[in-house]
Amino acid sequence: MALSATTCEWCAWFGLDDIQTRTHLRTRVKICGITNEADARLAVDAGADALGFVFYEKSPRCIGVEEVRRIIDGLPPYISKVGVFVNATLEQIRATVFGCGLDSVQLHGEEPPEFAAQITFAKCYKAFRVRNEAALASLPAFRTCAWLLDSYVAGQMGGTGERFNWDIAWAAVELGRPVILAGGLTHENVCQAVRQVRPYAVDVSSGVEATPGRKDPDKVRKFVGEAIKGWATV
Repeated sequence: MALSATTCEWCAWFGLDDIQTRTHLRTRVKICGITNEADARLAVDAGADALGFVFYEKSPRCIGVEEVRRIIDGLPPYISKVGVFVNATLEQIRATVFGCGLDSVQLHGEEPPEFAAQITFAKCYKAFRVRNEAALASLPAFRTCAWLLDSYVAGQMGGTGERFNWDIAWAAVELGRPVILAGGLTHENVCQAVRQVRPYAVDVSSGVEATPGRKDPDKVRKFVGEAIKGWATV
C-alpha cells in the first residue's frame, strides 16, 4: 500500500481515522529524546510503543544519524521509530529517514500544510505549540496521520516540561484525528491526562529524565505504567 500524507492510508488501514474505533485502543506511549542505546532498551523494556530521536541541533537531545541507525538496528519488531525535525528541508528529512530506518516523521517547527503533504515516504504527524484555544483553528489544514499537541513556551520548540490546558486537547480529540498529548507530562499526572483527554498516544521527554538527554529508569517505568493504568480505568 502506498502511503500518502494527504489521505494517510495507513491510518485508515488501522482504523485510526475513526474516533469510535480509537476509543477502544490503549493509549500508546512514546519516549522522546532518546540519545543512547541504554535508554532505548530501557524504554522498550518498560513497555513503550515508540521512540523519538531529535534531529535539531539546538536541542540538548540532538543525536546523529549513525548513532540512531545503531540504536534502531538493535530494536525488537513493532517499535515505532520517530524522527523529530524542526524546519528541516524535505531533502534533509528524506535522507535521515532512509539513513536511519525511521518509520515516522514528526514536524515540530513552522512547517506549513503543503510541506507536510510532501512527506509521502513515512508516516507523518504535525506538532502544535498550544497557547490557547485559538491553536485549534490551524489543526484541520494538516491532514497528517496525527496531531501532536505540546505546550507553548516562547523561544523553545519542545521538551520544556510545561503543560497546557487539557480541555483544549480534548476539543482537538473531538475533531476526529488521532491526537498525541505532550507537554509537561510525568508519571505523577499522565494517568489523569489519559483519563481526561483519551489521546491516541502520550509523548514524554524531559518528564522522564535524570538530566537533559539521559533517562531516569524509575521515571520511565512509572510513566509507562501510569499511562496504561489511566486507560484501563477510563
